Amino acid sequence: MKKLLSLLILIMCLAVFTACTSTPPPAEEVNDSTTPLHLLKPEYKVPYGELTADEVKAALERVFTYCDANTPHRIIDKDGNEVTELDNLPEGAIVEKGAFRIGSYEWGITYQALLDAAKATGEQKYKDYVQRQFDLLVKAVPAFMKRDAVKADIEDAQMEQIIHPRALDDCGTMCTAMMKFGADDLNPIIANYFRFVEEGQYRLPDGMFARHRPQHNTVWLDDMYMGIPTIAYAGIYFNDPKYFDEAATMYKNFVKRMWVPEKQIYRHGYVEGLAQQPTYHWARANGWALLTTVEVLDMLPENHPDREFILNQLRAHVAGLCALQSSEGFWHQLLDRTDSYLETSATAIYCYSIAHAIRKGWLEGITYGGVAQLAWHAISTKITEEGKVAGTCVGTGMAFDPAFYYYRPVSSAAAHGYGPVIWAAAEMINLLGEWYPRTNDSGLHYYEQEQTNPAPLFYLTEDGKGEAVK
Repeated sequence: MKKLLSLLILIMCLAVFTACTSTPPPAEEVNDSTTPLHLLKPEYKVPYGELTADEVKAALERVFTYCDANTPHRIIDKDGNEVTELDNLPEGAIVEKGAFRIGSYEWGITYQALLDAAKATGEQKYKDYVQRQFDLLVKAVPAFMKRDAVKADIEDAQMEQIIHPRALDDCGTMCTAMMKFGADDLNPIIANYFRFVEEGQYRLPDGMFARHRPQHNTVWLDDMYMGIPTIAYAGIYFNDPKYFDEAATMYKNFVKRMWVPEKQIYRHGYVEGLAQQPTYHWARANGWALLTTVEVLDMLPENHPDREFILNQLRAHVAGLCALQSSEGFWHQLLDRTDSYLETSATAIYCYSIAHAIRKGWLEGITYGGVAQLAWHAISTKITEEGKVAGTCVGTGMAFDPAFYYYRPVSSAAAHGYGPVIWAAAEMINLLGEWYPRTNDSGLHYYEQEQTNPAPLFYLTEDGKGEAVK
């Protein structure tokens, strides 16, 4: 019996040894004859392909929740207690500080984006947020003006920026947001803002916005957005067509100085009188220019004589930008320098503007729908679970060398990213409600009509079974 058991153990060991040491049959070589190579699965760095409005809404909700929790909506005394009686503000009272300033140009953009988000989603809470903040300002402005009537400066820095604007940054986007909101109790603040845009901002002899920094008579591409949409919307708000003409003339003057036709993008800065202009194509400034274009087209009457010029400029600029979009869907901090970092806020502005232009019929959706969606996929990877927006370049002045732009820090605390991301989300929701993106032979395409389901497409996987894609 023992000999039989030993023999069985020996046979089993030999079998295991043979199995472990035997050479498996050679795997079939992967080549064009043995494998449908077009089904090999790509290794995308960002999501690619199908996208639903619900996915976009979820990302939008995270960003909004973070913004809502981190912006002030109270006036507090020096001990941090809420002040409710505003007729006689105590010394040291301020608007409560949060992660973001409620009267900054960045938040003026955020307010406009949230108004559109409310329309796109049907969610009233986005508009309610804007209402709450504007209600606070309506109460706070006269209270701080009364308390500090004898002072040259308002004690609270946030209120000082609102009551005594000193640059287009202080008033342009906030003025536009309040005009779009359209509440009568905002009129005194709107009038104060608009007075600075029209009369307070330094201009060149032809009426062009300019600054005394970093050089005398420097034109900033940023100011294209900080001022022109405000003037254009004034044509609607005050029912006065002269503001449409002023905005269009200003727009053409910016194009004349800032547009670089051989690259179909804009320079960031221009110094009046220089024969050799500094030319650095900063991404977010190009975003301000593109956003200005779509905003002005929204505001100008259809029969305005300069409308065709602005429409052609939109198409040329988008073509130039699309040639520079990275494989990950982002655009670079310096657009034409691929070794500069990928930047979120500019990508979000382009996403919104292109999607909006498709919906308006100014751009072909078949050509540019995939560009906008790829940009959104990229943006979505920068929205944290907490709702912060990562990868945004901080506030940026101007320099005439590349290192300045290359090494500008990025931070999720930079308010510049939040409004553009909310705006991009709102417009992608709208776009997905009107167009039908589908993968066709692995590539993303936008269709004007819903497509019938073709036979399932499979990517090959390592186990040879394949993975179905929609």
